[in-house]
Amino acid sequence: MTKVLVVDDDPAICQTVRAGLEARGYEVEVVNNGRAAIDRCAADKPDVVVLDLGLPDVDGVEVITQLRTWTDTPIIVLSAHDSEHRKVWALDEGADDYVTKPFSMPELLARVRVAERHHATRVGPDESVYTVGDLTLDVARHRCELAGEEIGLTPKEFGFLSLLAKYPGKVLTHRFILHHVWGPEHTSETQYLRTYATNIRRKLGDPPGGKRLVSKPGVGYMLLDPADD
Repeated sequence: MTKVLVVDDDPAICQTVRAGLEARGYEVEVVNNGRAAIDRCAADKPDVVVLDLGLPDVDGVEVITQLRTWTDTPIIVLSAHDSEHRKVWALDEGADDYVTKPFSMPELLARVRVAERHHATRVGPDESVYTVGDLTLDVARHRCELAGEEIGLTPKEFGFLSLLAKYPGKVLTHRFILHHVWGPEHTSETQYLRTYATNIRRKLGDPPGGKRLVSKPGVGYMLLDPADD
């Protein structure tokens, strides 16, 4: 049974999330502050953490920073509508995805399913072949295949897509992508990403909105298996 740790100091949200997750067969533990979250992660090793950023003791981003020193457990952030910069900060510190309040339970459940599925299949840091659904990127050979057919990508397109494929189901911020693919001197030039994302989607047959290469406006990009529900 998949274990989910819910971290939020709002009793109503905790009750709703617990009921929704338990109804789908998840084992759920709820805590209402950051220190308890860190303790429970160490003791119980949950499979997914659902974390509110506005905690009463330790800032939610600081909780992420501390957890990422010793665990790669998927972290889904709950954030307010007006806190885009905090979402980006949380993702840069190691969060995997985010849901903006108010959110629907089906939306959160979908994010939890994607997080646990991709975490279970995530490759190690020394691997050079990444597979997300029917898309395969061989970094050593600089080869991209979709359903067994080779797709021609430019070096920067390949770098962009392979970075996303290394972290399937995880939102990577604009800054993170630009730093790793274009270099640290280009971290503010997000127009590069819009152009390259459009070209990559066209080559992969992905619709403009993106079912495979998904844009998170103002935040970043993530790579999904279109077969995921």
